[in-house]
Amino acid sequence: MSNLNQKVVLVTGASRGIGATIARNLVNAGAKVIINYAGGKELAESLAAELSAHGGEAIALQADVSKSEDVRNLFDAAIAHFGRIDVLVNNAGIMITKPVAQTTDEDFTRQFDINVKGTFNTLREAATKLSDNGSIINFSTSVNRIMLPGYATYVATKSAVEQLTRVFSKEIGNRGVNVNSVSPGPTNTELFTNGKPQEVIDRLAALSPFNRIGEPQDIANVVVFLASDEAKWINAQNIGVNGGMA
Repeated sequence: MSNLNQKVVLVTGASRGIGATIARNLVNAGAKVIINYAGGKELAESLAAELSAHGGEAIALQADVSKSEDVRNLFDAAIAHFGRIDVLVNNAGIMITKPVAQTTDEDFTRQFDINVKGTFNTLREAATKLSDNGSIINFSTSVNRIMLPGYATYVATKSAVEQLTRVFSKEIGNRGVNVNSVSPGPTNTELFTNGKPQEVIDRLAALSPFNRIGEPQDIANVVVFLASDEAKWINAQNIGVNGGMA
């Protein structure tokens, strides 16, 4: 387990799913965690209370990452509480799976607002407010590597995140901040499994030689490592965490 030595970590979209598992693992590794949520207040506050009860330090802060003012206030509130932010994990995201012909303007806008603009908003704040020698981990997707009908708009948003990651790493690297993205494959979360018949999940599981979809813990293990000083020489990379599906 990587030692995060009291690093202060902001995790967006952390009230449930992969984000909540990341928050738990970060605290177990010694970090202080800001659990950001958009609408899941009870879940976020319950998670913060759980982590604090087990000897960790965690707070829940509301912000819609697609809104620049919310993100500005999120960073300021986190810094006011903990004194700094060392690591940013851009986990917040949504996925709407429809063929292009059936994708509405609202579907398109919602995904780009949260997945791309949300990442952009946090990176812009991190440019001046993240501590020197910090780390940033953005979320892309391994679906970028295959051609699954129904995922076109979603993968377009995540391709944009990968390019933001690469370019921003050059812009902030002079402060010792490394910036990477992770690309989970199909993972056992509500975001992924909601509305999918078991036969579809089984078919996607079969894309991996391990014949299963991922678990949130599989993703959290990699994120915790990338947040540590042991990963400082990894920069501007996109890391597939998908069990070999692609």
